[in-house]
Amino acid sequence: MLTASVAEISQQRYTPAGIPALDLQLTHESDQIEAGQSRKVKLQLRALALGTAAETLAKTAVGKEAKFKGFMASTKNGKGSVLHITDIEFI
Repeated sequence: MLTASVAEISQQRYTPAGIPALDLQLTHESDQIEAGQSRKVKLQLRALALGTAAETLAKTAVGKEAKFKGFMASTKNGKGSVLHITDIEFI
């Protein structure tokens, strides 16, 4: 699970099987404890939503914060990672 804001939303598309798909950029900022020390964490992450999650996020405004559940996978070219969103809970 990752709490993040929607930074960018692409136009909704459809897979060859007709499933709605949406590419996103998510931004996360938080303070975490590591080795007993506080650390500011910032990251931008590519994400992919399919099906109902894609339809829901296509209607979402940039900047909206949510808890995203899903799994990490390699990109098609293997040179990065993408969060495959399976569930969204808006904050």
